[in-house]
Amino acid sequence: QVQLVESGGGLVQAGGSLRLSCAASGRMFSAYYMAWFRQAPGKEREFVAAINRSATSTSYADSVKGRFTISKDNSNNTMYLQMNSLKPEDVAAYLCAARLGPSFLTYKQTSYGEWGPGTQVTVSA
Repeated sequence: QVQLVESGGGLVQAGGSLRLSCAASGRMFSAYYMAWFRQAPGKEREFVAAINRSATSTSYADSVKGRFTISKDNSNNTMYLQMNSLKPEDVAAYLCAARLGPSFLTYKQTSYGEWGPGTQVTVSA
């Protein structure tokens, strides 16, 4: 089991960039599939990006493709989300999630058993 804590959120102008981090404590971080989700006020939580155990395969929501990059550093037990060209519609709490299996990328929230508390991202127009 891993415990997850996000950081790096904040206020940025439209067109700006932020890098979110998800630090994991516990064992076997390299065995986990990881993902980022986000939840805006009054809206359902939505998938942002996912990455496999070895960081060799990724998947993105259409809304962030080409602007966001997910990465995973197994030597530092940390996952990242580089967010460029931020838009007001990206405003949300961003949460990281983890699961051990099965062995494929998925956007489904129910597939992830471990969650962080979230970090807030605010984009001003």
